[in-house]
Amino acid sequence: MDYSGPHEDLPVALTRLHRTTAVATQVKIRVRGDWEPAALPRVIEGAGFSFDGVTTSPRARLDVAATRLRTLPDTVGPAMKTLLVGLNPSELSADRGIPFARPGNRFWPAALASGLVTRDRDPDHALLVDRVGMTDLVKRATARADQLAPDEYRAGATRVEALVVWLRPGSVCFVGLTGYRIAVDRTATTGWQAQPFGGCPAYVMPNPSGINAHATPAILVEHLRVLRRDRR
Repeated sequence: MDYSGPHEDLPVALTRLHRTTAVATQVKIRVRGDWEPAALPRVIEGAGFSFDGVTTSPRARLDVAATRLRTLPDTVGPAMKTLLVGLNPSELSADRGIPFARPGNRFWPAALASGLVTRDRDPDHALLVDRVGMTDLVKRATARADQLAPDEYRAGATRVEALVVWLRPGSVCFVGLTGYRIAVDRTATTGWQAQPFGGCPAYVMPNPSGINAHATPAILVEHLRVLRRDRR
């Protein structure tokens, strides 16, 4: 892959590469322009690749060696109205390339009913048309979220914070209170947070997983309506 466009549009190009590349395939990614040393690896890893190394070529070209991982790529870019941050991809979501793909997950029905997105199970449409981006606190796909360690959540929060500082979405919504408490604020409750995240207004909503019986479909819809209506 040879990319020479704006830095902020690289994640979209990498998402397309991820979806057309088999798991464990090694790829070469050539990018142009000036990148801070830590910035490019974060973008590559957010797109669902391991960052295996980089060499400098003539004319300010960077040749990145990477490997496609079994995970979801970030769907992010400039001018996002909000950035949704899940806990981590399920193995099913990673294999299908769709966030919240597990049967019984109520996210997409609630997002449609709230008006936050306008097409079902289409993260690309959500980004490019609805201006809603998606990422995860932890990139590693697991069968269950309880297989993650607290340190993974905290390291993931550092990565997501850098992403927010870079792309400046209108707001950041953490989809899952437990993950936010582990990664950011152990005393948090749902709703708008007193402190911004990465300089942007932060919102926390319940996990839409079907096993979270405390969060009914109506409650999930209302949270997403508040997020859509009361952007700060």
